Amino acid sequence: MKIGVLALQGAFIEHQRAVERLGIACKQVRVRSDLCGIDALILPGGESTVQGRLLAEQSLTQHLRGEIEGGMPVFGTCAGLILLAKRILNEESVYLGTMSAIVRRNAYGRQLGSFCVTSDMGAIKDFPMVFIRAPYIERVEGEAVALATVDGHIVAAREKNMLATSFHPELSSDLRVHEYFLDMVRGRK
Repeated sequence: MKIGVLALQGAFIEHQRAVERLGIACKQVRVRSDLCGIDALILPGGESTVQGRLLAEQSLTQHLRGEIEGGMPVFGTCAGLILLAKRILNEESVYLGTMSAIVRRNAYGRQLGSFCVTSDMGAIKDFPMVFIRAPYIERVEGEAVALATVDGHIVAAREKNMLATSFHPELSSDLRVHEYFLDMVRGRK
C-alpha cells in the first residue's frame, strides 16, 4: 500500500511522517503524474484558497474529483475538509466538491483562537484534537455521517471513501485517526 499526500501547501510533512510511523509508504503529490501508484490521498491542512488555486494551476482539480468519485480513499484535514465540501457557507467557491457537507470556514476564529480538546471520534475514544483556524461542518447530507462533535459542532465526518476532520490529527503523537483511514484504504482493496 502507498499513500499520497498533497504537497502543494500546508502541513503535508506531518501527515507523511504519521503514515510512515505506521509502517506505510508515503509519496508527496505535486503534479498529476505523482498520483500514479498511490492507493489513497491525504489533503492536509493549510490555506484552502491557495491549495484550491494550486490544484487548478496543476490541472489536478478535475482529475482528483474523478478519482475520488471513482472510489479512491481520501482524507481531508482542516483545509482538506474545505476542499472536499460540496458547499462552503457565505462563499461561491467550491473546490473538489465531493463530500455532502456544508462547511463554515474559520469557524473557530483566527490563529489566536486555536485550541486543543480531547474528545471521541466514533470508536476512537479520548482523541487529542488540535484546532488551528479551523472550519467545522454545519451539516452533513446524503450519505455523509458525522463521526465527532465538539461543543455541538461536527468536526469529523465520513462519506463512503471520504474521511474529513476539522482538527489536525497529524499534530498529535496519537496515530489512531490515521490508522482509521488506513483501515478504510485496506477495506477498499
